Amino acid sequence: MLQEANQLQQRSVMDRWKEPIDFREELLPKDQVIVLTDTQQNIVHATANIFQMNGYQPEELIGQKPKIFQGKKTCSETSARISKAIKNRLPFEETVINYRKDGSIYKCWIQGQPVFNKAGDLIHFIAFEKEVA
Repeated sequence: MLQEANQLQQRSVMDRWKEPIDFREELLPKDQVIVLTDTQQNIVHATANIFQMNGYQPEELIGQKPKIFQGKKTCSETSARISKAIKNRLPFEETVINYRKDGSIYKCWIQGQPVFNKAGDLIHFIAFEKEVA
């Protein structure tokens, strides 16, 4: 996990993120999954611990959209609130019904936010996620 935190930290420096995030603080004590997408919502990074949450290897998710985790029991109203926040480039916090790779469901707490570079351009969206009861 420390190696992944360092990789994400390096990416934030390379991409000149406006607001720094302490990835060691987010990953290590909180045991959160981090999913980073581009501006079109294509996954560009997922931490290795996503496998424990939903059975997907991080490399399987690169280029996919987070909708890959949604299914029949995912609440459309919750999905609409998340989509609206993303469209408006606003942070959000929601709990959704997601689907594992094997088709079983789990509740996923998501705290998402836009990532801007120092010039003020939107460059990514980042989500901190955790399975909840």
